[in-house]
Amino acid sequence: MYIDVYPSQDNNNQTVWIFSGSSSAHIGGNVRTSVSSNTLGSGDDSWWFSDTNSGNIFQANGPNNQNISLSSLFSSSNSKDIASVNARIPGGGKTNITFAASATNTPTITIGSGSRTISHLFMQDDTSLDEMGIRVSGGALSYSTGNASAWTGSGILNKPIGDFFIGTYSGSPNSVDFADDSYAAIQVRVNSQVIPEPREYALVFGLFALGFILFRRHFQKKKRQATATL
Repeated sequence: MYIDVYPSQDNNNQTVWIFSGSSSAHIGGNVRTSVSSNTLGSGDDSWWFSDTNSGNIFQANGPNNQNISLSSLFSSSNSKDIASVNARIPGGGKTNITFAASATNTPTITIGSGSRTISHLFMQDDTSLDEMGIRVSGGALSYSTGNASAWTGSGILNKPIGDFFIGTYSGSPNSVDFADDSYAAIQVRVNSQVIPEPREYALVFGLFALGFILFRRHFQKKKRQATATL
């Protein structure tokens, strides 16, 4: 199960979070709401990181047992971010980065026969392994061992990309119950660059082509001059 994180093109104080992938619960548990009396994470709905930066994903403004609101990207006014995601769903015209059509949905987790909106992300900056989790709206989501699990959709978090280290972070084995207990069952991939707009790719390609033409003309000119002096 994946979460791809990008800087927002519309607001430097925000990040875009895109959920994809599926798994199955290896232990029964409970995904809590943001108003749970116990904000500390647990294996039911949260996980600890390993890999890059020795398990530390938070670089600045480290959160302390916070449930941070996650709003739906497609209900926001982030027009550039929305256009970039739309351009990369099937049929959107770009294949270098591809998001599932469900990326346009409200962030949602489905386990077994139950579904909930992912309304908040739990975050804890620790001295050893940082922690992250999901919190849902409407009511806690219970699940049983073996239930299929999946999450989809994209959201906006009011936290800038500079608060995170860039890299790929895996949930430590057995640290989250709603996914299987293999290594990297949960991955958070933090990207330093925004999701490029299609016209930006066209501009880059155009500049590259122009540079190649100028270089070729310069080389041919030098070659002619060298031939003339012989």
